[in-house]
Amino acid sequence: MYASRLGVIKLSTSAELDQFLSSVERRAYKHALFAVRDTHIALDIVQDAMLKLTEKYSDKPNEELPLLFQRILQNTIRDHFRRQKVRSAWVTLFSSLQPKHEEEDFDPLDVLEDNDNQSTPAAPFEAMQQKQLIAVIEQAMTILPARQREAFLLRYWEGLDTTETAAAMGCTEGSVKTHCSRATHALAALLKKKGVELS
Repeated sequence: MYASRLGVIKLSTSAELDQFLSSVERRAYKHALFAVRDTHIALDIVQDAMLKLTEKYSDKPNEELPLLFQRILQNTIRDHFRRQKVRSAWVTLFSSLQPKHEEEDFDPLDVLEDNDNQSTPAAPFEAMQQKQLIAVIEQAMTILPARQREAFLLRYWEGLDTTETAAAMGCTEGSVKTHCSRATHALAALLKKKGVELS
């Protein structure tokens, strides 16, 4: 317990936190399942949200837990969709590489559009294809020069824009675009060698 201007505020005990999590687990799972439409992903999201609540807010008063948990759950669901969108962008990214885009500072992500509403779950077969392609891309990335790999990951995995990536890497925006362009062209060439057809 600690004092405030309004009196004494009782902090949650470990038992109370466990009881709260048990009481919201089923509803949270249903909520996540409606959003992502995948039982395993929904379970992961709920466990993630519970872990974050426990790690960061276990010292909060019991009455604050419901709102905090809902905020964390929603953010965790949004993070999932953001990662899905970024992964889908990887798949689309290599299709956008055309001979007309040979300039060093061209960034393919600048011309990508989310016409297919990539934040919605893909069909099972399409999801499997994307997963296989992502695995090939991740393997191919290991042979990229460090700066190209860093730029690629920050832009297309973390979802940072060019300005944010430049700040994180300590270089110019032009350099970021150069690194990204070289990385995507190199990866596209590697994928082609592995027999991956880019439409």
